[in-house]
Amino acid sequence: MAVLTDDQVDAALPDLNGWERADGVLRRKIKFPTFLAGIDAVRRVADHAEAKDHHPDIDIRWRTVTFMLVTHSAGGITQNDIGMAHDIDEIVGD
Repeated sequence: MAVLTDDQVDAALPDLNGWERADGVLRRKIKFPTFLAGIDAVRRVADHAEAKDHHPDIDIRWRTVTFMLVTHSAGGITQNDIGMAHDIDEIVGD
């Protein structure tokens, strides 16, 4: 899988809800109404990621969950990461 250029990633960002390119990854922070709502969202994303065999890095801080996507084996952001970002948007309902 080819690593996307910065221009290619930037062109995809308008179609992604709240995602940004930062520090070599796609990143989205979501504040949930409760801690358990965030945990539930993480679980749903984790189930989907396992089925796709493409796993985001996930940081949980009370009600704020940060999803970070990069294809480590390719050394950067790939089309798989763009696709997973769209999937995460659908899973969390945004």
